[in-house]
Amino acid sequence: MERLILLLVLAAVAVLVAYLLQRRRPDPPSAPSYRAPRQLDRADFEQPEHPVLVVVFASTTCTTCPKVWADVEPSGGPTVAVQHVTVQDDSRLHKRYRIDGVPTTVIADGEGVVVHAFFGPVDADELAVAIDAAQGR
Repeated sequence: MERLILLLVLAAVAVLVAYLLQRRRPDPPSAPSYRAPRQLDRADFEQPEHPVLVVVFASTTCTTCPKVWADVEPSGGPTVAVQHVTVQDDSRLHKRYRIDGVPTTVIADGEGVVVHAFFGPVDADELAVAIDAAQGR
């Protein structure tokens, strides 16, 4: 009988300790839920006739956005249209394409199919590869 009582007390203590340890454990970090649109309506953007469109969705309050735009802007040319869209100047496009994190850089082909998207800083080599992919190279 004493052993049974001791066993029940030990089990209760073990359950209590497990409960307290579980409560102390911090929540795991959450991953950002950013997502890129799959398709852009080329008529929503400047120079829809260009075979490739690179759009930087940004905000005037974003500290990373000016650097991203400075890295992306030189990619423009006769076949590549580049456009900077801030949420303050065109919130309609941000809402339409469900842009929930900036900077988001989207590369679309001539049909508006998004071939690649970057969230945050853009690597120049990766940008060049994505533009080539949009051109079908």
